Amino acid sequence: MTKVYIKNMVCDRCKYVVRQVFEQANVFPQTVELGLVETPKDLNTQEQQIIFSKLEAFGFEILANKQEQTVSQIKGYITEYLQSEEPIDTTLKFSVLLADSVGKDYKVLSQLFSESEHQTIEQYLIEQKIQKASELLSYNQLNISEIANQLGYSSVQHLSNQFKKVKGVTPSEFRRVGK
Repeated sequence: MTKVYIKNMVCDRCKYVVRQVFEQANVFPQTVELGLVETPKDLNTQEQQIIFSKLEAFGFEILANKQEQTVSQIKGYITEYLQSEEPIDTTLKFSVLLADSVGKDYKVLSQLFSESEHQTIEQYLIEQKIQKASELLSYNQLNISEIANQLGYSSVQHLSNQFKKVKGVTPSEFRRVGK
């Protein structure tokens, strides 16, 4: 079995494209997740060249070292965590969920992520939450209270404060201006 770690996979369409690239090379993955593809057999040199060049043409990058792979796993987990249609369960600590998902101690993950990305996991998570909030505000289907609840904020004020810190405007102003 081969595990291929891939950077820039951020959505279900990415998973679809990556699966198609592997299948076009007659390699049928067992698993395609954000940032990771598992194949039932080892890839030969020719398969690697074909697959890797096609993936790069689509804007993906193969991650070779363990540090990059772990950072990619963290980012992939955060993306999946925020894509859930269900409101985030705030009774479970995010750090515990992440550590369990990646299979490493959170302190190790935190240090590795900070060294690699020059920001903390928490800062990255907040940025991603605000990005998701922006997206939800643009759809104009949920009110700000519902968005705060879906993203696991303790209150609308907490969401508003973080949103203003990242975007420079409040969620209401963002929606009103239609950015």
